[in-house]
Amino acid sequence: MPSQPFYGGQAVIEGVMMRGTKRWAVAVRKANGEIFVHEEPLKNIFTSKKVLRLPFIRGSFALIDSLIIGVRSLMISANESEEGEEEEISSWAMALTMVIAFVLAMLVFVMLPTWAVNFLSAFTTSAIALNFVEGGTRIVLLILYMAAISKMEDIERVFAYHGAEHKVIRTWEAGEELTVENARKYSRFHPRCGTSFLFQVALISIIIYAFFGWPDFWQRLAVRILTLPLVAGLAYEALRMTARSNAKIVSWFAAPGLALQKLTTREPDDDMLEVAIKALENAFD
Repeated sequence: MPSQPFYGGQAVIEGVMMRGTKRWAVAVRKANGEIFVHEEPLKNIFTSKKVLRLPFIRGSFALIDSLIIGVRSLMISANESEEGEEEEISSWAMALTMVIAFVLAMLVFVMLPTWAVNFLSAFTTSAIALNFVEGGTRIVLLILYMAAISKMEDIERVFAYHGAEHKVIRTWEAGEELTVENARKYSRFHPRCGTSFLFQVALISIIIYAFFGWPDFWQRLAVRILTLPLVAGLAYEALRMTARSNAKIVSWFAAPGLALQKLTTREPDDDMLEVAIKALENAFD
C-alpha cells in the first residue's frame, strides 16, 4: 500500500532487528528458548534537517544511520544469544570489527575489480567497455562472496532469520494479523532488501563511472570512493521505486536482486518467525 510507512530490518545472531518510523527493536532467541526484546526510539538526524531527507541526498545518510543501528543490534544479539559467556562484546570491539570489514570490502569490491581489468586498456580505449567489464567483475565477485558464505552453518541460520524478517514484513504489508501461521505462507524474498540494494549499487556504479572515462588506476580509485555517496543515493531511490511501483519495467529491474536473495535467505522455522514477529510488534510507533 503506498500510504503505508516503510518497515524494514535485518537479521542478527539468533534474531531479527526491525525498524519503524519512530523506533527500532531487536528480538533474540536466547539459549534457554526465551525471546529477549530490546527497543529504542530512533535518534536520527533526518527528523530535524529537511535537506537531508531530499531525494538522492537521503540515501547516503539513511545508509549511515542504518549501519549504526545495525552494528548496535548485532552487538546486542551477540551478547544475548550466548548465555554463560564470561565477557560481553564491547561496542569498541564491534566497531573495530565493522571498520575492518569495511576496509576489506573496499579492497575486494572496489580496488580489486578496477585493478584486475586494467590490462584490457591495452586492447581497447573505450571507457564504456572498460567500465562495463569492471562492473561485471564486481558483480561476479559479489555473487561468489554471497555463495561462499551461504555454505557456512552459522551464516545459514542468520540467513534463515533474514527470510523470517521478509516473511513477517510481507504479512504486515498484506494487512494480515501477525501470526506464525499467516507469515509462513509468504515469500522469503522482498524487493526492499539489502541484497537488492547491493546489486543496484553495483549496477548503477557502471553507469556513473563511465562518465569519468578511464584515467590511471589511482584516479579511478579516487573517483570510485568519492562518488560512493552519489551511487548509494541513486540505488536507495531505485530501491524505493521498486517497492512502490507495480510497473513491469520496474519488476524487471528488481528481478536480479530478488534472484540473489536465493543466496542470502533461507526458509525459516516457526521459532524464527515468532522472533521476527516480536521484533516488528515492538518497532511499531
